[in-house]
Amino acid sequence: MAVWSGGGDVGGLVHHSDRGVQYTSIRYAERLDQVGAARSVGGKGDSYDDAAAESMNSLYKKGLIDFYGGWKGVMDVTIATMEWVAWYNSERLRSYCGNVPPVEYEETFHRSTAGTDLAAENQAI
Repeated sequence: MAVWSGGGDVGGLVHHSDRGVQYTSIRYAERLDQVGAARSVGGKGDSYDDAAAESMNSLYKKGLIDFYGGWKGVMDVTIATMEWVAWYNSERLRSYCGNVPPVEYEETFHRSTAGTDLAAENQAI
């Protein structure tokens, strides 16, 4: 979905998944490589890896699917999902990051650390 909604530009995207066969297939890995997405697969037998995804799925289901519902087809759900993800990342205020949207918080963080040589800092310690 990120490839489609971003017009093919997914620089910096990390695709997190479990170890399901569809996510570990060679063809799937090749497609992620084609668009420049990094892969991140959860640890085998580590239920905590699924906790964040399950939490996100719960928010999505309660905030969009259950609340609005009644779509006419898959395309309607797809469009609503993309709009919800855009809102979730770029408009929703989060107290843990200073009451700014997650995207703004992340951009500020990256600007503040731009040019920082972490390897040099770690050697100095």
